[in-house]
This record gives sequence, structure tokens and C-alpha cells, in this order.
Amino acid sequence: MRGGKQSYSSYRPQLTLNCVLPSHKRCYNRVEEPPALRTVMQFTLTRFAFCAGFGMLTQCLWAHHAFSAEFDAKQSITFEGVVTRIEWANPHVYFYADVKEKDGRTANWAFETAGPNTLMRLGWGRNSLKVGDHITVLCYPARDGARVASARSVLLENGRKVFAGSPIDGGPQP
Repeated sequence: MRGGKQSYSSYRPQLTLNCVLPSHKRCYNRVEEPPALRTVMQFTLTRFAFCAGFGMLTQCLWAHHAFSAEFDAKQSITFEGVVTRIEWANPHVYFYADVKEKDGRTANWAFETAGPNTLMRLGWGRNSLKVGDHITVLCYPARDGARVASARSVLLENGRKVFAGSPIDGGPQP
């Protein structure tokens, strides 16, 4: 082919002149052809699908954590405080509250709950908790000492108790 490489789409088997005959009577033998385009594409798609599937599997495994990896199940704490912020999003709903610590200072704690779908099945709604609500939270603190805890149950201002922990995360159930 003139002027550069040949692509598969315009591939024509290369033929070589194998014998010397007059120009109108030529004798040709085929030279080795590259693999068929279909076979190459099938292999490439199969390899891509395998890699993509493996990548998604590893992302799923890393995306979520066990309760015991982050929180201390042997130490339950009860906090009373005022809600300052709510983040209603996947994979966990977080709410933040100003609570009084043992030394009398006020600190802002983050409380992790189950995901939005699980909370709705447990009786929560987007308006169950509002900024400014006074709450009591039964929770398990983070292992690293951060002001983060896994909320297992929440006692609302109106006396209603709602569960906040996921029943399948391996954490203690109230």
C-alpha cells in the first residue's frame, strides 16, 4: 500500500509474486494475514469487560466498611444536644449536634446513621430531625478519638424514639 500503514478496515491480503510469467499471467501466493478483526475485537471487549467488572467489584469492597473497623462496640455513650446540621445523602446520613462534654465545654459531634432508604424503613423521614431540635443519642464512638459516632437510636424532642443504625452493618442493636 502506498503512503503508510494499512488499517484493518482497508486490509487486503498482501500478495507476492512467486514465479516469473508474462504480466498478464501472474502466479501469486498469500502471505500471512494479521488476525481477523472480529477475533481481535472479541478479545479486546472480553478483556475490557473483565477489567471493568473486577474494578467495580474492588470499588464495592472498598466503598463500605464494617462497623467494628471504625467504631468501638464496647463503649456506648449517650449524648444530649441540639442538632446543628443534617446531611441526608448516601451511603450514610449524618447529623451534627452540639453536645456538652464531661468537662462542661460544648463540642460539635458528627453522628453517622444508616443510609436514607434504611432510615425510611425504620420510620424516619427527611423532616424527622430539624436543625435546632433537642435530641438524645445512644451511640458508639470512633476508635480514633475523633468526634464522630455511630448513632444507634435517637430520642426526639416529642418523646419518639427512632432507630438509626443499620441492621446489617455488624454493629450492636439497641
